[in-house]
Amino acid sequence: MPVARTVTPDGDVILLVSGESAAARAAAHAQDDDLTAVIEITDVAPVSVPHRIRGRAWLAGWLTPVRGDDRVPAALLLAERHPVGELLGLGEALTEEPLPGRYGRPAWQMLRLEVGEIGVDDLWGAESVHPDELAAAEPDPLAAHEAELLQHLAACHGEQVRELCALLGAREAAAAGQRVVPLALDRFGLRVRFAGERPFDARFDFVEPVRDVCGLRRAMRSLFEAAGH
Repeated sequence: MPVARTVTPDGDVILLVSGESAAARAAAHAQDDDLTAVIEITDVAPVSVPHRIRGRAWLAGWLTPVRGDDRVPAALLLAERHPVGELLGLGEALTEEPLPGRYGRPAWQMLRLEVGEIGVDDLWGAESVHPDELAAAEPDPLAAHEAELLQHLAACHGEQVRELCALLGAREAAAAGQRVVPLALDRFGLRVRFAGERPFDARFDFVEPVRDVCGLRRAMRSLFEAAGH
C-alpha cells in the first residue's frame, strides 16, 4: 500500500512506497514500459449504511522509479498534497538521489505510474475515462472534508436530512418510514440513501457549485429551507 499518492499536471500518478515493498524492488529494474501495474481504489462511505462501497476505480499503466531531475518536483508535490503525519519533512529528504549498493535500499521510494487506461464504476454507473481527462480534472474542494461533513450531518442534522423527503415529489411516499443517511457530498450537491425494505438513493443538487466549506453552509441552508417550505 502506498503511504501517499498524487496526480501530476500531466496525469501521471506519483506513489510513495516503502523501499522494501515488492513494487519498489520490481520498479528498480524496470525500463520505460517493462513493468505494467494496476492501481485499484475502493471508495467506502464514511457513515454507517448498508452497501457502503460507493465506487471503484482501476488505473492501469507502466511503473518506473522517479529518477533524476524529476525527483525534486515530485517530492515537493507529495509534500504539498500531504503536509502532515509521516510526510513532514519527507519532501526534502527525497530530493537526494539514493546511492544503491552503498547504503542499501532507501527507506522510501517514489514511483511513477504512466496511466494508459482508467475504469470507474460508481454511483453514477460504469465507464472508461481517458487519461487526458484525469490530467485535466480538478480536485473537488470538499473532498478533504467530506468524511467529517457527512458524519456531522448524520449525527447532528438527521432530522433536517430526513425533511429532504419533501423534495422527492412522486417518490416522497416511498421514503416514508425509511432510515435516511447522507451518503455522498461534493461541490454539486448531496446524495442521500433511504435505507429500508426497498432502499434507493436520491440526489439533491445545489443551486450552483460551491467553492469551499463556507459556500457549502449557504447551499445546505438553502436546501433545508426549500424542504421546509
